[in-house]
Amino acid sequence: MSKVLIAGESWVSHTIHTKGFDSFTTSVYAEGVEFIRRALEEGEHEIEFMPNHIAPEKFPTTLEEISKYDAVILSDIGSNTLLLPNSVFAGGKRLPNRLELIKQYVKNGGSFLMIGGYMSFTGIDAKTRYGETAIKDIVPVKMLEKDDRVESPEGLYPKVIKDHEILNGIPKEWPHFLGYNKTVALKDVGEHIITINDDPFLSVMEYGKGRTAIFTSDCAPHWGPIEFLNWEYYNKFWINLLNWMTRV
Repeated sequence: MSKVLIAGESWVSHTIHTKGFDSFTTSVYAEGVEFIRRALEEGEHEIEFMPNHIAPEKFPTTLEEISKYDAVILSDIGSNTLLLPNSVFAGGKRLPNRLELIKQYVKNGGSFLMIGGYMSFTGIDAKTRYGETAIKDIVPVKMLEKDDRVESPEGLYPKVIKDHEILNGIPKEWPHFLGYNKTVALKDVGEHIITINDDPFLSVMEYGKGRTAIFTSDCAPHWGPIEFLNWEYYNKFWINLLNWMTRV
């Protein structure tokens, strides 16, 4: 059994309701982690979930802390959330760069996966900007310098372009997706296994003693449609991917 840290996949919505002269506000907290967590737990991976509002203060800051995990997954969590905990942003204190820490963790034998979303890769309005951090060195793609979202309400179908053990037992015909983060495949770096709209969809690489992967669409709505979440191979795909990353 491997121990996996998933950071991100949560949000708070604050809504203003206007009814004629009067208005009022409501707030709701939500998570999108349950789909992938359920899948990986079926594969006997132990999951620790760190939502976006917890990660700034609780995400590991030392190699000893992060090395407790066999894999680290960032899904829909911006780089600023990890770079700017309150002690740095408001207190002006020094802390280790946790994206550099992830790079060192992988170099030493850890596993890393980035899953797509509005706060992944370069992200909405280019706010996420992982391509300007140490993460760029451990993934087999180049990230854009602008808003990288491809919104496809009509649906786009992934295309398997390379056989790989991650896809063992999984058909080549995938459900459609409603969007993804556009990246550029790096030549002669890693393996590009699946594309979407001729852009990277699933790519993997080895870095130092570790393994990394990118999945440029979502593990939950909205880019991940119901057809994907209910796909009979949904769980198997994530289990296969994490097994490959952690060498199970």
